[in-house]
Amino acid sequence: MIAQFVASATLNWPGVECQLQNDRYAWIVEKTQVDEVEQSLTPKGRATRDRIVGAAADLMFEHGVAGTTTEDVQKAAGVGASQMYHYFADRKELIRAVIVHQTHAVLDNQQPLLSALDSIEAIRAWRDLFVGMEHQLKCQGGCPVGSLAGELAEVSVAYREDLARGFSEWEEAIREGIWAMHSRSELPSDSNPERLALALLAAVQGGLLLTKVRRNTAPLEAALDAMIDYLDSLHRSARSQPATRHRGANEST
Repeated sequence: MIAQFVASATLNWPGVECQLQNDRYAWIVEKTQVDEVEQSLTPKGRATRDRIVGAAADLMFEHGVAGTTTEDVQKAAGVGASQMYHYFADRKELIRAVIVHQTHAVLDNQQPLLSALDSIEAIRAWRDLFVGMEHQLKCQGGCPVGSLAGELAEVSVAYREDLARGFSEWEEAIREGIWAMHSRSELPSDSNPERLALALLAAVQGGLLLTKVRRNTAPLEAALDAMIDYLDSLHRSARSQPATRHRGANEST
């Protein structure tokens, strides 16, 4: 089933490219506005804002968004209500800041491996990183971004779009490594790096969810090992073919 999923062609849905461009434009405008607000803060102000967001992120990871009150965040961050509302107009704005914070934290925790997933050996090391972290956490908590998605994706369009952008950033980092393998003819010319990257991310998320529920790393190991074994079979297949240079993701036909 995994081989069938990742080998199939990407669907060419009418209007999807236009929608993606609109979403990207909206994100750029929104990010610019957020950056302008942050740049207007003094170093002390930025530190206070970061402390609030960090405290909120920790509490929401441990207790869930619904189980975390504004008063809980104030107490954990050591700030008063007036400071909270100075940096965040409402609870929704704080939650969106937490989504960004957790996305960056999750991606940063995978470095430097995430930036160099351009070989089977590197992908296996990345897999071992996840399994090792889950052992350290005793399989509790799951993925911080995935946990937020489980709670928030159906609550607000803004939350869902923030989460989708975070997952897209993660997927893009995986995809760059696979494209590098493809461009070096280390994967068959008809393989699809886009779907391979998406499948790897889906394996991580599904594996982490079941690992959290079952309190053991077997689901995470099974999901990632199945995907990596499939990638390895593609790699071995490509090595048996005559060497040719494949076009990269951004090269014209």
